[in-house]
Amino acid sequence: MKPLLIVLCIQALSVCAPPAALAQAAAAAVRIQDTALGDWSMQVVSDDLDYPWDIARADNRFLLTEKAGNIVVIESSRQRRYALQTSAPIVDENGAGLLGMALSPDFTQSGVAYFYHSYRSDAGLTNKVIEARFDGNAWRETRVLLAGIPGHRLYNGGAIAIGPDGHLYVTTGWTANHERPQDRSNLAGKVLRMTLDGRAPHDNPFPSSLIYSYGHRNPQGMAWNPAGELFVVEHGESGHDEINRIRPGVNYGWPLAQGAERRNGMEPAWIESGRSTWAPAGAAFAGNELLVAALGSRELLVVDEGAKTLKRVFSSGDRIRDVLPVGRDLYVITTNRSPRGEGPSKDRLLRLSPGR
Repeated sequence: MKPLLIVLCIQALSVCAPPAALAQAAAAAVRIQDTALGDWSMQVVSDDLDYPWDIARADNRFLLTEKAGNIVVIESSRQRRYALQTSAPIVDENGAGLLGMALSPDFTQSGVAYFYHSYRSDAGLTNKVIEARFDGNAWRETRVLLAGIPGHRLYNGGAIAIGPDGHLYVTTGWTANHERPQDRSNLAGKVLRMTLDGRAPHDNPFPSSLIYSYGHRNPQGMAWNPAGELFVVEHGESGHDEINRIRPGVNYGWPLAQGAERRNGMEPAWIESGRSTWAPAGAAFAGNELLVAALGSRELLVVDEGAKTLKRVFSSGDRIRDVLPVGRDLYVITTNRSPRGEGPSKDRLLRLSPGR
């Protein structure tokens, strides 16, 4: 999910450097894989969050979406909460609500960002992609890029990011419908790719279609490595969570195949959890290392690409929703209430620093 990709032990880079999702490659003095749990100190930046879903950074400001429809802006020790004003009311229901966010490359000047949110249509619970602008006092929708994405109380996907090519990438959930992920005329269970005004790029794999890949279950995190390769993390069913290396036009199998299962014409998972579960949510690259935020196993993980395994970097007992590398530090947000639960989530923004 995260567009800013920064290595350990280098100077912090701006999240708004164009393109926002371009991996910044550099040689890290210390690999995250080589650290131990005790090597990281934790600082609570905010303990006043309620079901945050996505995090980004612009200059010295952190911006977070909250599922209920708010955007939280944190700068220094100050925190402000703004309601996102939309043409269709945001529906906050279980796993539906205000989900992913992507800042425009010129956000610091323009205040423009892109959001994925749930709303109610004649078809029931539905999702859309919008553009909005922050003028320093309020966040207001400025246009709808895509409406009518099938929704569900649990399976909505929801990640959104600007890729190295300057296009907008969006993940959608399967909505518990066994036909939709394999149906290229339907937007559910897909990775979508569009221009910043919502059109299908001419080089998309299927002519005049926004679909970039299909056969996905509930993908909630996206990240690009320094070579520009896209990786998506997604929730499996009763285990078999997946990390997929995305190639245009490829079928990733769901619901006909899951995890490492092989089936003709379908791509098996690059890495999967087997019978256990991570419930992966956010993802980000720190240099060449892929970080995965895990809700179910309540930890921050790093991928050992050679061994195709994941190693625990940090655990506080919180459900980790997303991760953002900034310089030598890692910022994580928590979502401590399950989407099946009720009431406040009581969440935090944490800063993890190497060394004590």
